[in-house]
Amino acid sequence: MIFHNSRLTRFFTVFILFVFGAAVVQAQTVGQDTNAPKKTDPPPAQTQQDQDPLKRPLTKKQTEKSKGEKLEGIYKRWLDMDVRYIITDEELSAFKKLATNAERDQFMEAFWQRRDPTPDTEENEYKEEHYRRIVYANDHYQAGMPGWKTDRGRIYIMYGKPDTIDAHPAGGPYQRTPEEGGGSTETYPFEIWRYRYLEGVGQEIEIEFVDDCNCGAYQMTLDRSKKDAMLHVPNAGLTDQESMGMTSKADRFRNAEPLGAGFFNKNNDTKQFDRMDTFAKLNRAPEIKFKELSEEVVTSKIRYNLLHFDVRVDFVKVTADTALVPITLQIPFKEMTFVNKDGVQRGTLNILGRLSKITGQVVQTFEDTIQKDIPTGLLESELGKSALYWKALPMRPGRYKLYIAIKDVNGEKIGVFSRSYVVPDYSDDKQLAMSSLILADRVEPVPSREVGTGTFVIGATKVYPRVPPSDGKPANFKRDQKLNFWMQVYNLTVDEKTNKPSATVQYQIVNTATNQPVVDLTESTDGMGNVGDQLTLSKNLPLNKLDPGNYQITIKVNDLLSKQVISSSVEKFTVQ
Repeated sequence: MIFHNSRLTRFFTVFILFVFGAAVVQAQTVGQDTNAPKKTDPPPAQTQQDQDPLKRPLTKKQTEKSKGEKLEGIYKRWLDMDVRYIITDEELSAFKKLATNAERDQFMEAFWQRRDPTPDTEENEYKEEHYRRIVYANDHYQAGMPGWKTDRGRIYIMYGKPDTIDAHPAGGPYQRTPEEGGGSTETYPFEIWRYRYLEGVGQEIEIEFVDDCNCGAYQMTLDRSKKDAMLHVPNAGLTDQESMGMTSKADRFRNAEPLGAGFFNKNNDTKQFDRMDTFAKLNRAPEIKFKELSEEVVTSKIRYNLLHFDVRVDFVKVTADTALVPITLQIPFKEMTFVNKDGVQRGTLNILGRLSKITGQVVQTFEDTIQKDIPTGLLESELGKSALYWKALPMRPGRYKLYIAIKDVNGEKIGVFSRSYVVPDYSDDKQLAMSSLILADRVEPVPSREVGTGTFVIGATKVYPRVPPSDGKPANFKRDQKLNFWMQVYNLTVDEKTNKPSATVQYQIVNTATNQPVVDLTESTDGMGNVGDQLTLSKNLPLNKLDPGNYQITIKVNDLLSKQVISSSVEKFTVQ
């Protein structure tokens, strides 16, 4: 058959290259002869016994010795089964070059250590979760072969439990979506797994598995028509346009994906390239924009040229099962390298951040570049200031670990930060709850058209947080400044008659040296205007009446209707 449609010809050319490339990669990864002699780098001038096996070349003596210790037994099983889907190409190549079983043992230990989300504890949650997934896959996805070998098992092991599964275990009647052409048909058993986000793959990812042999062997497929049991039956399972006589069923097979023409799927052929790209990404390790920063994030290194920066993380309710997590970074100008260009000094930073589950699975990532331009004549006077970066991420409740790496593009400095956080659960709509209490440099309303959008914007307010130093010292304010703070209260009880809450809010600032309050103010929701079950508190306090020293602020809310009391406090802030 000759295709005269240039777009179809181009598609099938790309598709053939894609399939051929995938086959080559699989052959290299799975079918490579592990006993074949390996070409090695020249031996180093000095051997270090504790050097990372990933980077240590083989000596001539080790090469000879390796002939007597072939890659077999537990080591081959570990490579071919245990870590088959999660080992990187670099690690795979390095492991196959190792000379002795002792080195392989050392490598395997280091392999799991590199992935341990909490290296300061005895448990390795990543390793435990990985093997739990293998057990689960073997229990749930076996189909004439172990579950870990199946397509569903592989995806589950690599990416974990999907956010939703649309399962049709018996197939049967099916109403196509408009994108699939509409109309009714009969299907084979199939499942659609949906992930809201997959690192290196994208957002709102759908993966379709079809059991067209009715034998339990669900296969991942690019072709959504593969589940259609009526695909090759004349005049059966017609799309909307086919049933109206506007197109013929035979026309389907002129398209890249034989779904049939519909009123809302005219761009299916073009979208097929996007689907192929996603399909390819699901079969390879995620790519990172700032690869040198990614290495800093996932490995532990001792560095002597560090870039120091401060981090603040807050939590604000969005919905019952989602919290907004604003992350604020503060990088002093003195930590940056500025380059003169046409009388302007420019500093540039690359930022990479990740939030991962305790198992090590990445759930959110962000990458950005920030620049600061300062006139050359003002550079020296500006070095006492800092650059601020803000990123707000929607997160589900749970414990996560935050990793951040920042590189000074014009210099050699790199800074790394990691810390665990618990995103609060706001799902109980009867339990009084609070957001973070944010001390801020500025708090100001935003225009109605900008509500909920833009940097430093939380709802209808723009909040510029004061970031405390990373050494644990309190945030600093000067006496000629104002102390601004912002906080929200959730789930206040609303009176059925007045449709208003009845609560009091107490603000107290205590001098920690004397343990005496310097501010003690209480106000009622009755005087706050239009207030519902959610209350936003935004205040500012001149500091010129406070003596230099350390202070603590506490906000206590008393719901007079539900008789619940809740308080939030920032440990300390300093007035200079």
